[in-house]
Amino acid sequence: MNASIDSKDFQQRMANIETLLQEVQKDADARSRQRTTAIVQSLMDLHAAALAKMLAAIGDVALIERLAHDDLIGSVLLLYGLHPLDLETRVRQALEQAGPLLRSHGGTVDLVSVTDGMVRLRLSGNGRGCPSTALTLRSAIEDAIYARAPDVTGIEIAGESDAADIKMGPRVALPLIHA
Repeated sequence: MNASIDSKDFQQRMANIETLLQEVQKDADARSRQRTTAIVQSLMDLHAAALAKMLAAIGDVALIERLAHDDLIGSVLLLYGLHPLDLETRVRQALEQAGPLLRSHGGTVDLVSVTDGMVRLRLSGNGRGCPSTALTLRSAIEDAIYARAPDVTGIEIAGESDAADIKMGPRVALPLIHA
């Protein structure tokens, strides 16, 4: 096993697993689909239980939160429903991370709401009327949010520019388990 998997590789592997599962659901007979689903769910349940026990054994909330800031570890914790930070907190962290770039272009962003995985934002002063800068800022916001909170179901950004408000859906659907 390769211990040097980065978060990008992890996301690619998860997307590949999702594609393969979709192909099985589409192409296989009903019994094969049921068996494949049962195998994947059993593995996910086993991993979730083991990870939950490890986190309980660690017991140090601050350490677990620091570990969760690592992109790969955070992604795995999200996959198993074990991330210590809620969605809104992770979105706020992403916006703080994107803040310096936004401010360097005269922009700011405010979190309006996070409801059922949908993030609603208001972008202000986005690029001093330059549409390409506004799109760059919106892209930077999207990248920061999806990096910190890939479980976001969509992003709506309302802005003061002449460009139409845009809505963005998720990039990669993580096969989240139901423990």
